[in-house]
Amino acid sequence: MKNSVEIIKQAEKDLQEQFALIDEIRDFNQEKVLQAFIDNRVAPEHFYTVSGYGHDDLGREVLDKVFAQVFNAEKALVRIHFASGTHTLACALFGNLKHGDKLLSVAGAPYDTMQEVIGTMGDEETRRASLIGNGVLYDEVPLINNTDIDFDKLEQMVDDKTSMVLIQRSKGYSTRKSLTIETIEKICKIVKKKNPECICFVDNCYGEFTDTKEPLEVGADLIGGSLIKNPGGGIVEAGGYIAGKELFVERSAIRLTAPGIGSEGGAMFNQHRLMFQGLFMAPSVVADAVKGAVLASKIFDEIGYDSSPKFNEKRTDIIQNITFGNPEHLEEFCRTIQSLSPVNGYVTPIPEYIPGYEDKVIMAGGTFIEGSTIELSADGPMRAPYVAYMQGGLNYAHVKIALKRFLNKICN
Repeated sequence: MKNSVEIIKQAEKDLQEQFALIDEIRDFNQEKVLQAFIDNRVAPEHFYTVSGYGHDDLGREVLDKVFAQVFNAEKALVRIHFASGTHTLACALFGNLKHGDKLLSVAGAPYDTMQEVIGTMGDEETRRASLIGNGVLYDEVPLINNTDIDFDKLEQMVDDKTSMVLIQRSKGYSTRKSLTIETIEKICKIVKKKNPECICFVDNCYGEFTDTKEPLEVGADLIGGSLIKNPGGGIVEAGGYIAGKELFVERSAIRLTAPGIGSEGGAMFNQHRLMFQGLFMAPSVVADAVKGAVLASKIFDEIGYDSSPKFNEKRTDIIQNITFGNPEHLEEFCRTIQSLSPVNGYVTPIPEYIPGYEDKVIMAGGTFIEGSTIELSADGPMRAPYVAYMQGGLNYAHVKIALKRFLNKICN
């Protein structure tokens, strides 16, 4: 059997075409981001912040404009105040849905934390505070064989009472396919044909800058994501963004702050520079993470694991899942990743219950930013078929080192 160095060298040789395509996407997005900085005249004074109520914050205003241009939005809301991606999405949902409105998830059940926001999971108090607890109606389009979008069923289920559809781009803790930009475009066309007033809302987490288009360019009305994932470039300490049509973004802002304040308030705690710089770095960081995922896919397939997506499939997010089939191998993989982390590499991860998830979850994440998933990490719920979700990598070299060490353990 080949040693780990030989396996990786051969894989890289075989992946030259895929890597060249990733570089083209990186270059396109880097130029797009750069142009947004130039067009909005970003300057050192925009790195300063204000205190208290956060009124008249020029840096915050320009940051919103840069994000809006990058994502082809009428308006963007980029705030340190979002506690997580889930919080960001919740503000968009609660801001744009009221009692009696109907939400339809187009790709089966969303991931666990979003189910608690919606109200299909969680304890009594959680359900009381959820969308359903506040009178929002909810339904979901079941997947075909738990993997593919059922477009015919979607067309049947969207009607004039459907106020919003939730389109989760990334697979989350599931084995379904993540949604490509082309798939998102098809979903939006079906929805708008049946109900032009229905809001197409895309959970864009893990997907930013993996393609040359973003969901707002193919028919979506609203998108949201986390800044400790792709668009933060690995250096933003917290926060999220919402972008899209001005009315829907401002409604989300009102939910984040309060009626009468909306997007006009909120001190940014001297985070402007990091948020600008993180966005500028994001296309290149994301490209390295995608290269790492493609390399992992190629290698895991060669050593006999079921890995998805395949190395030659079109990418729409940074996540690579590996199905181990038993809890022991899932735990061993996560512990290997943890041992090769720059932070807390000496720590041994163990499965544990965490807020928002029904099953125990094992998480390997020796990251500079707690919970950052644009940094190399791996995690998975302790339930069959015991899938590890590997994502991120601030640079391709780190992912390659981790894979080499894991191969050494397997080969020996």
